Amino acid sequence: MLAGKPIVAMAILAAAVSTAGCTTIKENRGYIVDQSLVDAIQPGIDNQQSVESTLGRPTFTSQFGQPTWYYVSNLSERKPFRRPKIKSHDVLAVRFDAAGNVVSADRSGIDKVVYLSPDGDSTPTLGRERSFFQDLFGNIGAVGAGGAGPGGNGSNTGS
Repeated sequence: MLAGKPIVAMAILAAAVSTAGCTTIKENRGYIVDQSLVDAIQPGIDNQQSVESTLGRPTFTSQFGQPTWYYVSNLSERKPFRRPKIKSHDVLAVRFDAAGNVVSADRSGIDKVVYLSPDGDSTPTLGRERSFFQDLFGNIGAVGAGGAGPGGNGSNTGS
């Protein structure tokens, strides 16, 4: 009877260790949202300097149009050996006027995320479509043709 107990204990220990490796991995990426700091941004009162001192540097800024700072955060979860799944995605867009004062601070979530699926596995390009053998043997006879010399005029006379 005593010989069977260590085997059961080892089996329980092995099961506990193996299930610990199957836990969900959570990853925060980008700006970590602090709601009290976001609520502190007031249109008409704050400017670019006060927003940067409150929220920090933005994830990215607009390049065209009205000056806008974007703070992007993303929370994803994944099980070992699986693709990650997005659980939450938040974007805080702080818009400024020409003088640098806050006009608005809008939040959007995962409902605005667009999932793109490519059409096929190749990228269409302009030009001829060549087969493998045309690519492999296409330059035969072109080496040493006119215009390929050091002077570029087809003559290989070393003056």
